[in-house]
Amino acid sequence: MAFTPLHDRVLVRRVESDEKTSGGLIIPDNAKEKPAEGEVVAVGAGARDEDGERIAMDVKAGDKILFGKWSGTEITLDGEELLIMKESDILGLMS
Repeated sequence: MAFTPLHDRVLVRRVESDEKTSGGLIIPDNAKEKPAEGEVVAVGAGARDEDGERIAMDVKAGDKILFGKWSGTEITLDGEELLIMKESDILGLMS
């Protein structure tokens, strides 16, 4: 993929949620909520502070993350739906 986010932006691939509830009910596609869990695909170089120094990013490609329900902007690259969001929209890393 030939895309690199700028500054403190992150490119994220959503992780698909289960199609069944814990009780075994199948959830139809139109009733599913979009998951707030994803995998970092690419990161920018980081924002700059007041002195012009780069602020290192806390996430890297391959990290599993949680983000806010309404975070990011949906885009399509190479036929795949992805999200671009600021690093500050990421709530935390999953291990």
